[in-house]
Amino acid sequence: MPALITLLTDFGDQDVYVGVMKGVMAAIAPQAQFIDLTHTIPPQDLWAARFNLLNTYRYFPPDTIHLAVVDPGVGTARRAIALATAQGTFVGPDNGIFSGVLAQTPVLRAVELANPTYWRTPTPSVTFHGRDLFAPAAAYLAQGVPLESLGPAIAPESLVSLDLPPLKITSNAIEGTIQYCDRFGNLVTTIPSDRVPSGSWYLEMGNHKIKGGITYGDRPIGSLIALIGSHGWVELAVNEGSAEDALGGMGEVKVVVRW
Repeated sequence: MPALITLLTDFGDQDVYVGVMKGVMAAIAPQAQFIDLTHTIPPQDLWAARFNLLNTYRYFPPDTIHLAVVDPGVGTARRAIALATAQGTFVGPDNGIFSGVLAQTPVLRAVELANPTYWRTPTPSVTFHGRDLFAPAAAYLAQGVPLESLGPAIAPESLVSLDLPPLKITSNAIEGTIQYCDRFGNLVTTIPSDRVPSGSWYLEMGNHKIKGGITYGDRPIGSLIALIGSHGWVELAVNEGSAEDALGGMGEVKVVVRW
């Protein structure tokens, strides 16, 4: 079966960056298959990239190669890396982009992409490592090159991590924050579904007390609702509207689920 490579970037679709990366990979691994997760991560938004990777990798075969390039530190001392886990291989910058995944599945092996044999050119661009370092690394892995050939091993505990604030849990409440806003304006919290009781519950955010429900249509059009999203996190939504517009609410915004 041809190797499968997923792509996640903040490059958008106006410019040729994504197409060029695919061209580089196709030249190295012509049989590889590509799946675009998204290229509309907000520019330099590592938290959005973290969230989207965290909620997608489990749906792919464990030999999938996940190429993720949201890289505000490109050209600086931040490392270019490749990581092997039991649930896939990940290629991208060492800036915390993979830390959500790695909170769920441990690193088996990690390397820095320091072997120029597997770069596109011996003199890579300092502003486009996606083309010159990451895409070639993913393609060579797809061709069967061992991870260890790409560069020296690095200690998993040295990887940069973006850590969500810890939940505060009592006998009848869980306090978390907002971690992501999707294109519908749904505000996704850091409270996982397995922490929410099966009975009635509600969510507090600022002066708002929002009843928990099952799906968006459980409330009248234009009304707020709290529910478990398909991603497995409690989210705030507006039926046929935007919770972001109604509530604001990104950054360190406290939310509390009570029952």
